[in-house]
Amino acid sequence: MKSIRKALREGELDKDTYDRLVCGECEQPLKTENDPDKIATLRICPECDDTWKEIR
Repeated sequence: MKSIRKALREGELDKDTYDRLVCGECEQPLKTENDPDKIATLRICPECDDTWKEIR
């Protein structure tokens, strides 16, 4: 699982006109999954089920 910053640099993720994270393959906005016991937030693509982590 890659970080969001690394995925943005490598072109796996993009941002739309409203600065929302979008999957580079599916062009779908990412869903957020928060676990209060963990430091990282998971961002998940609803179509291809790829995941990235975002450090809070």
